[in-house]
Amino acid sequence: MSSGSAHGRHVVVRTIERAPGADIAGLGDAGTATVHEAIGRRGYLGPELRPIQQGVKVAGSAVTVRSHPGDNIMIHAAVEVCQPGDLLVVTNTAPSTHGMFGDLLASSLMSRGVVGLVMDAGVRDTMDLRAMGFWVWTRHVSCEGTVKASPGSVNVPISINGVIIEPGDVICADDDGVVAVPRDEANWALERSNARLETEAETRARLQAGELGLDMYGLRQKLVELGVEWIE
Repeated sequence: MSSGSAHGRHVVVRTIERAPGADIAGLGDAGTATVHEAIGRRGYLGPELRPIQQGVKVAGSAVTVRSHPGDNIMIHAAVEVCQPGDLLVVTNTAPSTHGMFGDLLASSLMSRGVVGLVMDAGVRDTMDLRAMGFWVWTRHVSCEGTVKASPGSVNVPISINGVIIEPGDVICADDDGVVAVPRDEANWALERSNARLETEAETRARLQAGELGLDMYGLRQKLVELGVEWIE
């Protein structure tokens, strides 16, 4: 990915397209593990991005930020273009462990109706963020400070762990991690996720009734073919 938008410019794109709210809410309810599997095991941003809270499931439209390491000026620039239901996704032009986000920025984003933050760097003030009910998934927790001096871009394509995130893509986040769904696949992804949940409910009932997964999934025969023997 380039470090800015077209031709090396630094831009703040004010207007983006978003998926229908019902699709976003449904994907959030389905959860990251279900969505990830349902769309072909795509979109997972990696195990390094962890929640600072527990027991929270959210989904929102991605407002993307590309920043300079240790500089959070572009996060401030992004606040202006956020709308209710958005989820801020921040990355950097190089790895950063700085605490680029804290409770003051969270207060600003909450006033805009933003539902959470995915930070491919560090955050600070985590006790305050949890108390405020502002939900965060981050690579680092760090009290290391930042400056406000370097240009970046807002609402341009970014990449986290090889996953391309376009402005307006649906971001699902919970205790299991973060998954990105392309905006134009949101309805299809919800249909696939709901179908998977129905199948899982049927499977769960069979397992609770005592049926063995070894037989239900045809694994016993597979083990035989692999040379496993049952002995008394």
